[in-house]
Amino acid sequence: MKFSLSVILTMLGGIGVSLWAYTPWWGFVPVAFLLALIIHQVPAKAFASGFLGMLLAWGGLSWWIDWQNTSLLSKQVAILLPLQGSSAALILLTGILGGILGGVAALAGSYLRVIKSKSE
Repeated sequence: MKFSLSVILTMLGGIGVSLWAYTPWWGFVPVAFLLALIIHQVPAKAFASGFLGMLLAWGGLSWWIDWQNTSLLSKQVAILLPLQGSSAALILLTGILGGILGGVAALAGSYLRVIKSKSE
């Protein structure tokens, strides 16, 4: 239950922060960190929930943006990268990058929670 809740909240928080105009591209990192700090999970599950939540959020957002402009930009960027012009590979790569960043932030929050609980 905590895992599913953490994934959903990380995904929704990541989407909400990413769509807000005044945040940098990494604005979802504090969201994943704080959620892992608030929702107690073992570090491996915290990383997995942060990874999965942000994979879905960034992958979904990049797919939505790609769909809105009929893959014009993503095909050009995929040509510049070694992706053979595949916009789907670029969307997957974007989701994985967001997932890794969200997972590491959640892992850091989980470890901070463990350190705080041991010091008390």
